Amino acid sequence: MAASDKQDNLFLLIKSLNKAEKRNFKLYAQRLGGNSDAKFIALFDCIDHLEKYDQTTILQRCKEISKQQLPNMKAHLYKQIMKSLRMLNVQHSATLQIKEQTDFANILFDKGLYDQANRILDKAAQMAKEFGEAPALLDIISLQKRVKVMNVSSDMTRISEKVIKESEGIFRRIENINNLSKMAVRLLALHQEVGYARSQKDLDLLNNYFKPKLDAYDHTKLNFTERFYYYQAKAWYYYLRHEFSRTYRYALLWLQMFNREPHMKEVMYDSYLTGFSQFFEGLFLMRKYSLFIKYLEMFEAESESLTRLNANAEMLVQQIIFTGRLNKSLLDGTCKEGLWYTKSIDSYMKKYADYLSVYEKMMLDYKIASLYYYDNNYTKCMEYLSYIIAVKDPKIRRDLQCYARILNLIALYDAGMDFNIDYQIRSVYFFIVKMKDMTEMKNEMFTFFKRLGAIKASEFKTELKNLYSLLKPYENHPYERRTFYYIDMLSWLESKISERSIGEIVREKFEKSQNEEKQRKQ
Repeated sequence: MAASDKQDNLFLLIKSLNKAEKRNFKLYAQRLGGNSDAKFIALFDCIDHLEKYDQTTILQRCKEISKQQLPNMKAHLYKQIMKSLRMLNVQHSATLQIKEQTDFANILFDKGLYDQANRILDKAAQMAKEFGEAPALLDIISLQKRVKVMNVSSDMTRISEKVIKESEGIFRRIENINNLSKMAVRLLALHQEVGYARSQKDLDLLNNYFKPKLDAYDHTKLNFTERFYYYQAKAWYYYLRHEFSRTYRYALLWLQMFNREPHMKEVMYDSYLTGFSQFFEGLFLMRKYSLFIKYLEMFEAESESLTRLNANAEMLVQQIIFTGRLNKSLLDGTCKEGLWYTKSIDSYMKKYADYLSVYEKMMLDYKIASLYYYDNNYTKCMEYLSYIIAVKDPKIRRDLQCYARILNLIALYDAGMDFNIDYQIRSVYFFIVKMKDMTEMKNEMFTFFKRLGAIKASEFKTELKNLYSLLKPYENHPYERRTFYYIDMLSWLESKISERSIGEIVREKFEKSQNEEKQRKQ
């Protein structure tokens, strides 16, 4: 993004507001008669009508604001919007309600109204316990100690011991949450940088560093928030190790935990939704089509209530549904059905361009590109792959950057655009080596690619069959199999051997697997 195109924080905040939030801000800002014509309200209206942030246009339209005043005016407007949002959302957020009650207790304490402060703190503490807000509970207990010191009673010793014991328990909870959340974040960071385990060294790292730390916890003795981070860390641990049945198991425990305590879905909605994302990805990679469809339909039925929570929940829900629908088509080979969603997905990515991570955009682009490839639309396939290839940061899914280039190479070849194929092969090969992602399976593939120009037409199918025999054993390899998660090389080879489209091959395999499943159930 060019410097001139960088979005302003205030602009992004205003553009994120819905109609109700804008109306609430206007009412809040105009609560005092003298503020009805305030400069910051004029600034709000001006920015609200802009398509993109442009300081020159703002100064032209808001002539009462000078260039020197603008930075302070923007900071003031930002603060006022945040205050209005806090007032609007406090009734819907347990976290904000607890903080509000604690603030009230502080005010009462400063006025010397200790009994009133203590009663409010008791209510806040009960709410913090109910919603698993351990850090907030620690703040409440800290203030309770100050109140008890000032409000001496005959029962002081017993109350003090109770507060001290409760504090110690909360400290242990917070330490557990801190340690488990750090492991979950580190595992997620590993996946977003390199993808799945690429070698025995990667598997050893996961086994020797993370496993003992996770095994030290008994999840039956953890509270809600502790269990959430434990299940999240476990799900990512097995996901990186290619153990998707266990990923599915812990993601399911993760979701069941929220279903047992449904009031937590609103408090930790993002955690609940990321659990679904992990759950569906596990089912997709296990190729559990029937379960995948069953739970996707259940999620879509629940999604309406979830999207009403806030804009962030709406964005996450849409992402899960779009990814789920694309994955469904990749599983069953219904390319046209999956590609029907691309227009909606493009609109979604445009709408949330400033909020989606590069990683999230890359994953959607790759799945769409794969569907276009299955549908023999190589031009559109390469268009979506080009968005991934344009990413220059080696710390963002370097494995996906490599596979995007390999699929692009195959699409170029299948499209007949092979006039400089030797150069393309060398370029992709050296990129993969540079990314330290060259494996035995990729070496076999590139050995074949490099010989493409020298293979005689009469020998081509024999060479394809030889490559198929070489690659087939890698399907169940502990870490080499990850290539098949991104590129179905065996189906590609079968399509070339049988002279049919890869989409037909994928669909045929799916129907065969469904028939076999029906026979097993009979």
